[in-house]
Amino acid sequence: MRLRKKQWARPYIEKNPFAILKPFEYKGKWGGVFGNDNPIHLELGVGRGGHFYERALNNKDINYIGIELKDEVLIDGLVSITEGALTNGRLIPLNIMNMEGIFDKGEIERIYINFCNPWPKIRHQKRRLTHPRFLKLYKDILKEDGEIWFKTDDIALFEDSILYFKESDFNLTYISYDLHNSDFDDNIVTEYEEKFMGLGFKIMFLKAVLNY
Repeated sequence: MRLRKKQWARPYIEKNPFAILKPFEYKGKWGGVFGNDNPIHLELGVGRGGHFYERALNNKDINYIGIELKDEVLIDGLVSITEGALTNGRLIPLNIMNMEGIFDKGEIERIYINFCNPWPKIRHQKRRLTHPRFLKLYKDILKEDGEIWFKTDDIALFEDSILYFKESDFNLTYISYDLHNSDFDDNIVTEYEEKFMGLGFKIMFLKAVLNY
């Protein structure tokens, strides 16, 4: 679906203290951005920020960083955390493909990947955010025993991702092919998730822990 252009979005982002426009300057220094040494959780592709906002609101002892490319989408999450004065949240307007060099080794405790593009064509699958080339990048920034929480409605992507994680030295500590009928009790429903549930799709979820 084509996004409606919001002319005010970029000026708002550029002036907003919760938006980080030069993230590469903070590699290894993200604790200073938040003014504490709390654990840092990273969400890749925050969308309109519902999941990100709820996490940051309910876990003030954790710092949250979100990455989202499109201003017209990111702006909703940015407005929410600004109006809520969530000092433990920061958003980065950036293509995830270009995130290498933003974080230092061991700087991130957990990564969230929610409903990323499944890139079904074989020639495009290296663009999947769970592909081994991305997992290698995540391994460089995760702490020892750092986690990745991955959620999707796409069965092919999910089953391929299980193999990707295993091949990349991650332990899969939780796997569900039907998250909403599982015993997992720390789920926050995203905008896409609510839509897919309404269409009768089952939501799949896994937790992967890094092996050192």
